[in-house]
Amino acid sequence: MAAQTITEKILAAHAVGGTALAGETVTVRPDVVLLNDVSGPLAFEGFEEMGAARPFDPQRIVLVADHFAPAPNIAAAGAIRMTRDFAARHGIPHYYEPGNGGIEHTLLAELGMVGHGSVVFGADSHTCTAGAFNALGIGFGSTDLAAAMATGQLWMRVPDSIRVELTGRPGPYVAGKDVILEVIRRIGSDGAADASLEFGGPGLASLPVDARMAVANMAVEAGADTCVLEGDALSAARNAATGAPNGPPVAADPGASYRHRIAIDLGALSPLVARPPSPANGVPVEALRGQRVDQVYIGNCSNGTIEDLRQAAAVLRGRHVAPGVRLVVVPATQRIWRQALAEGLLDALAAAGAAVSTPTCGACFGGHMGILAAGETAIATTNRNYRGRMGDPDSQVFLANAWVAAAAAVAGEIVPPDALRAVVKAA
Repeated sequence: MAAQTITEKILAAHAVGGTALAGETVTVRPDVVLLNDVSGPLAFEGFEEMGAARPFDPQRIVLVADHFAPAPNIAAAGAIRMTRDFAARHGIPHYYEPGNGGIEHTLLAELGMVGHGSVVFGADSHTCTAGAFNALGIGFGSTDLAAAMATGQLWMRVPDSIRVELTGRPGPYVAGKDVILEVIRRIGSDGAADASLEFGGPGLASLPVDARMAVANMAVEAGADTCVLEGDALSAARNAATGAPNGPPVAADPGASYRHRIAIDLGALSPLVARPPSPANGVPVEALRGQRVDQVYIGNCSNGTIEDLRQAAAVLRGRHVAPGVRLVVVPATQRIWRQALAEGLLDALAAAGAAVSTPTCGACFGGHMGILAAGETAIATTNRNYRGRMGDPDSQVFLANAWVAAAAAVAGEIVPPDALRAVVKAA
């Protein structure tokens, strides 16, 4: 058999027939089907219309109310009720909403439902976050997932793979966000179209699992179908801690065929900021120094982990948000929120003037809990900064890691985190 990529190997292990080579169309049986309160109701309607009596396996379906949760209006409340009712009607135990859940992609890993070699089908484009755990997360439409819920399988094209080789160690204030912004900066927002981004190399060991989630989460912003990182001792330890599938990491064969290869020296990276209106517009933070901001948002499925909150608190502790600036902080799950509370992080953030939210996707996509007005500028740890993404079409969003975002909250403008003392003293 020809040498295989990680993507080919994982899909082959889940494919009817047991083979999956780039370019082939195969039928894949996922380990988990993931839906939220936006994509779910559409899938539930499709499920009923196709005459399905019950899901293929209620234990392997996860329903999360996170986009319009807590419900900001009557329509959202109705969608969440539909999701809750579907779970109850079909005996689906994995239903989560505010108070016991969080943002679906972070929550799924926290629940121990994704590990080495897993396949997740989700009706959300950032399902690729599962790649951080040496797994494949693949986004589909709601109609597709209605069929997946009914039959336990879907057909798909096996994507080509692009290898991203990481070397070195990141310097101060460089995080996983900067790694993926560098990739997107180099190849563009469609540079990985019809492909899987595969990350590996000796530099991967220097990225904590939370940082890897930020890397995997934004693979779709490069146009990728999916993404996967090599598994190692760090991912195995995380899997063990959550009770996730923890078989041997899936590795590419020597000589596996890649569409092309990208080499990144982590030690050469500096904190990056993506200018609107595209995640591909990454520049060093120094290039945007002095850019005024009205709102700072730290959270979402890309950067709402405990590590992100620790970074933000380290910058903000003993300081205060600049006059005229709003700081919104959103832990990605209830468990992360409680851990941040226990560590004193939430108190430090609130004392600095932050509004700390319950876990929700709300502001990230311009739904609620932090929408921008016309003419306003935000810097956010979210994953998209398209025109109108977080509010009015005449607002703008810059993307950055938690260190940089927190520094902007204090300075009232984009600044390198290591220059913060001088900026605040001068002000």
